[in-house]
Amino acid sequence: MSYEEIILDHWRHPRNKGRLPHPDAAAVEANPLCGDVVRIELGIKDQTIQDIRFEGEGCAISLASASVLTELVQGKPVAEAAGITDEALLSALGGVVRTRLSCALLPLRALHKALGQHRSPDDGGPPPGEPPSAGRCTSSG
Repeated sequence: MSYEEIILDHWRHPRNKGRLPHPDAAAVEANPLCGDVVRIELGIKDQTIQDIRFEGEGCAISLASASVLTELVQGKPVAEAAGITDEALLSALGGVVRTRLSCALLPLRALHKALGQHRSPDDGGPPPGEPPSAGRCTSSG
């Protein structure tokens, strides 16, 4: 699939969109330049991402990227998910034009933030992130 086909498919038919009833880790990231906001929630058991959901407001690229990212990390060990690079996500998206990189990488920033806040239940667990605020992407990235 081409970049455009991947973006349109995941934007029109997002995977893993919604909220988890009791996330083990959650984080919100926003792009102040365009107003995009993405929230990532993780269900973690035995240091493996058992479930992942996203919510957000913004452009097709940031929301499609969140959908693709959820497919990349579902079922992966936390350490492996934490190692996902910008290049790996951009490759899964089929490449992204330079002016839209900040939109495409916003969900990955949220994932890394959520993983950084995650602690095992023995540590008391993390507080869930704040819900996303409304926003629309009006710039080119």
